[in-house]
Amino acid sequence: NNDFILEQIRSAMREVNADVLFLQEVLGDHNDKRCRIPDWETAIQFEYLADSVWPHFAYGKNAIYSEGHHGNAILSKFPIVDWSNRSISTNRFEQRGLLKAKVQIPQLEREIILANTHLDLTQSGRNQQAKIIIEDLKQESETPWMLLGDFNDWNKKISKRIENELNVKEAFKFLHGKYPATFPNFLPMLSLDRVFLNKMTPIQAIALKDGHWKKLSDHVPLYVEIEIAD
Repeated sequence: NNDFILEQIRSAMREVNADVLFLQEVLGDHNDKRCRIPDWETAIQFEYLADSVWPHFAYGKNAIYSEGHHGNAILSKFPIVDWSNRSISTNRFEQRGLLKAKVQIPQLEREIILANTHLDLTQSGRNQQAKIIIEDLKQESETPWMLLGDFNDWNKKISKRIENELNVKEAFKFLHGKYPATFPNFLPMLSLDRVFLNKMTPIQAIALKDGHWKKLSDHVPLYVEIEIAD
C-alpha cells in the first residue's frame, strides 16, 4: 500500500531528524493519490513528508505526465533563500534535473548550496550530465556545497571525474575508502548513490540498510554528518 509506505517513510525521516533531506523521484502531484490518507489534503508527497519538521523545501519538476509530475526535492530546517531547477535530460525517456537550493544557516551566519540530482541509466547520458553539473558547480567553488543523488554510477567513472575536476571528496569514500553499496535494497551490491562535498568535511557516513530502511525504497538511504569549513 503506497500510503502506508509513505507514512513509514515520514516516521523514519523523523527518527533520523536530519537538518536537510534529499529525495529523488518524489511525487509533486498525482491525481490517483489524492486524499487517500485522512489527514493529507494534498497529493504532493514532499509536503506530506516535510510536515512541520522541515518547513522549507524546494521541488524540481522533471517528469510530467497526464496524471501529474515527479522530480527531486530538498527538505530543510534552515531557510531556503533561493533555488533553481535545471534540466539535464539527454533523451525523451529519462527526464532529469539538477535542483539547487541556497540555504541560510543562522547559527553560522552563512549560506551553503545544496544540490540534488538523478542521472541517466546510460553511460553516454551520464557523461553529458556530469559535464553540465561540473561546469555549473565550478562557478560555486568558493561556497560550501553538497551534491547528492542517484548517479547510477555503478562503474564509478562519473564519481572519479567529479572528484578530480571539482577537487571535492565523496563523503562515504573519504571515511571508508570505498563508495557505498546502495542497490538493491534487499541485498545492496551496486554503488549508485553519492554525497560529494565542497569546503565541508564528513564526520560520519552510513548506508542505512538494516531493519525498516530496506523496505522503504529500492535504494538504501545514506546518512551523512558534516562539518562546514571556516
